[in-house]
Amino acid sequence: MASSAPQSQASMLATITTDLDKIAPKFEIQPERIHIIKTPSEFYDNLKSKILSAKSRVYLSTLYIGKTEHDLIKTLHTALANNPNLQVSILTDALRGTRESPKASCASLLAPLISEFPGRVEIRMYHTPNLTGLRKRLVPKRINEGWGLQHMKLYGIDDTLIMSGANLSEDYFTNRQDRYHMFESADLANYFGKIHAGVCSLSFDIQPSATEAQGYTMDWPTSNPAPNPLADPKAFRAASAKHLEPLLTPANSPPAALPSPGSTKIYPILSLVPLLKSSTELPSLTTILSSLARPPLHPATWTFTAGYFNMTPAFRRLLLGTRPAAGTVLTAHPHANGFFGSKGVSGMLPDAYTHLCAMFLKRVRWEGLEGSVRLKEWRRGMVGEEGGWTYHAKGLWVAFPKAAEGQAAEGVAEVEAEDPSLTVVGSSNYTKRSYELDLEANVVIATSDPGLRRRLGEEVKWLSEYATPVDEREFEKPERKVSVGVRLSMWLVRVLGGAL
Repeated sequence: MASSAPQSQASMLATITTDLDKIAPKFEIQPERIHIIKTPSEFYDNLKSKILSAKSRVYLSTLYIGKTEHDLIKTLHTALANNPNLQVSILTDALRGTRESPKASCASLLAPLISEFPGRVEIRMYHTPNLTGLRKRLVPKRINEGWGLQHMKLYGIDDTLIMSGANLSEDYFTNRQDRYHMFESADLANYFGKIHAGVCSLSFDIQPSATEAQGYTMDWPTSNPAPNPLADPKAFRAASAKHLEPLLTPANSPPAALPSPGSTKIYPILSLVPLLKSSTELPSLTTILSSLARPPLHPATWTFTAGYFNMTPAFRRLLLGTRPAAGTVLTAHPHANGFFGSKGVSGMLPDAYTHLCAMFLKRVRWEGLEGSVRLKEWRRGMVGEEGGWTYHAKGLWVAFPKAAEGQAAEGVAEVEAEDPSLTVVGSSNYTKRSYELDLEANVVIATSDPGLRRRLGEEVKWLSEYATPVDEREFEKPERKVSVGVRLSMWLVRVLGGAL
């Protein structure tokens, strides 16, 4: 009798994982080898500790490394100096990584490592093929990221992988809340190491320079398997697709191990558009959310979070189409938005997200879901003031009905919230940018293990600690009204082919 609930959860989970098996690679891992990190400082401490003890490799895929992150560079330097066998590879975005040039930038910060450890350090920067020619010359640097970025956050050290939405700069180490899942799995670290290397080979190479004002050169190696995206974006896309597509298929699953009680399944799901015509993130999320709309998984309970609230209409339809027993959307209050108080167009973004939140609640009301779907805004102080935090977490948690399949199908079971059996964690914000412009990496964690499910439930609780429910009346307040200028700017970005 004691095993009936776990069997029920495992059976319901299988209705999703059977379909995911056909979409993405699958990795099995014991749940105790998954560590959920709570705070930015704990994330940074774990990252540095792992780097300092690295034996053979460190690979870091991120949007950028802060131009003043000398402590992180010192950590890498110490690890390289102490271990002559260590290889370090760093991938960032070219637009974000060189934005401040010729002043101090991410690129100028990293380049000296190559001089000090020749042959052991690789610095690569990915450049979107969407921003070239006249458009690249005309679009201001501050907003050119809206045309596509290297947005994956993969932190691999030997046989450990940290998946996150956090970049590598001071605020992400101190007062910008994100999610951080650390996996002790050689197979998973090796797989994402291949993803990292694959994108590196389609990126510009950074080398130190004593003659260039910015302190580095950024060149396109002839050994890259694709032409320069700035010179021939169409050919770059075609060659990139041929190079990367084989890495996303289920054929990349390691040999199936013998069934192990309590093992947990990990599915890497990626969005590498515009390099590929199709990826695995959106099909996987479509499978998950569609399954929640019908028995035996209906009505489920879910929490969805994105610091930048701008889900695509298609994703919103899937989410609300689940008609959950309870659904919570958790996003940043404007005072917890990293762009709050910024100069220029980027300073309009918090109001733009406010407008989108108001539109979402109208849709919830129109769908008749006011009683089951709620919006919460996360706020901890105010950006720019002492003690102020920003919110950057993203992801999805799903808890299945407590009833067994047959009862749920008949619609007679009493719904009781469970701890999550499934979560999605990674870099995606579930936006137009995520699915059309940026490179994103995430994993689906599917588990029936009570201990891991409890820890996932605790993660939802601590992320919700500073969140307050809001309704449509909140956005009618004078201080929350969105100007015509903000709405016009949102329209203009879309017309020019960019996205928030």
